[in-house]
Amino acid sequence: MLGGGTVGHWLADMLCRKRHDVTVIDIDPNIVRRINSELDVKAIVGSAAQSTVLFQGDVLSTDICLAVTGVDEVNIVAASMAKALGARRSIARVYAPAFSDLSTFDYRQHFNIDSLLSLEQLSAVTLARAIRNPDAIPLEHFARGQLEVYEMDVCPSSDAVGKKLRELKLSGGMRVGSIQREGRKWLASAEDELHVGDRISLIGMPEAVEAARSNFSTTSDRRKQQRIMIAGGGETGFHLARLLSSPDYRLTLLERDLDRCELLAKLLPDATIVHANANRRSVLEDEGGGTADFFVACTGSDESNIMAGVEARELGASRVMAVVERPDYANVVGKLGIDRVVSEREVVARQILGFLNEGAVISQTRLPNGKIGVYELEVSDRTKVTCATLADLPLSGRCLIMGIQREGFIRVPNADDILHAGDIIVALIDLDHVDEILSLFNSKSS
Repeated sequence: MLGGGTVGHWLADMLCRKRHDVTVIDIDPNIVRRINSELDVKAIVGSAAQSTVLFQGDVLSTDICLAVTGVDEVNIVAASMAKALGARRSIARVYAPAFSDLSTFDYRQHFNIDSLLSLEQLSAVTLARAIRNPDAIPLEHFARGQLEVYEMDVCPSSDAVGKKLRELKLSGGMRVGSIQREGRKWLASAEDELHVGDRISLIGMPEAVEAARSNFSTTSDRRKQQRIMIAGGGETGFHLARLLSSPDYRLTLLERDLDRCELLAKLLPDATIVHANANRRSVLEDEGGGTADFFVACTGSDESNIMAGVEARELGASRVMAVVERPDYANVVGKLGIDRVVSEREVVARQILGFLNEGAVISQTRLPNGKIGVYELEVSDRTKVTCATLADLPLSGRCLIMGIQREGFIRVPNADDILHAGDIIVALIDLDHVDEILSLFNSKSS
């Protein structure tokens, strides 16, 4: 753990309680003394960006290195050094959105870091999934966020009704990932036949997913546009608005800082940006907070978020959500009419635990319902998956490979693709068959 501040201290405590062997490095002697006295870990004084300090912390034998200081640049450099020195997995916490923006520069690939994590973005993803569908397949942190998931119902007017997936001739840039029918959810296969009312997930490159939607519903079938009001235009509010920027949602974002409003107006052209204090009831009334389908409070202050949420609930907002960090508030917010509370600490803890794996698994997560896992896997040389095309591997109905990352580029594979050593793949795996599927990535071919 590089950095022993609020986040580092809390993560070290959490991992220690789960019986992991934890070493913490921090430049502040007072923080190191406090950690050594409070936690059953080894804490060292020194700069995380210096190789001698990383050697002292035995980074060479580390399974995972988490760089969580308060400085983005230090985290990136330290995580990169740790990886080069022998850490099996290396993760850096970042705050500025520029570090996750692939349109200008790929920091993660350039510095050979396994993942860049933003607490604010993680919280926004959790909120966005709660709005779209809590049971949706979470791909936001896989394939560097370049794959999109869209869930929709198969409508009566769709030409796909009664047809098998292989008969639909869908675009090569997307896949049908899962099918849900009568409370059961399973991995889609080419032989699955679609019924009216089936809930399907479309996964792939954004433009391909958008184009494929017309195969399953017409414009008249699509649900009405939902109104989302976001209180707080900081990084969490910004990420949430960007995740929900589609014709399905009408976004209003309230921010009290004028300069920030002007920046958000440029970054979020499809959202309505309002320069106002979301804690004022008159503001919420004037901007239509009482008619919002979802009101989300993420101002950066627990108390402000709770107050804004209470006001929105009293005005009539259908669903109210808030970002709240203090654990002692947990028993209060539900009684005040707030439907969903998100904690950055809990969100990042789940993400970090998903990285604590062995073998080919880089990270994993499981859907709340059903028996599907989302896996990020590293392809090694002389493994069974490198010896045949995807069509010839025993994957059908058990594993669906959604994306391949090769030489810095992400694409959706086809049946004739052959995996190469060094590829990173994103796969949906039926959890009843997870051991046999992972054996294809871990066991050497004879």
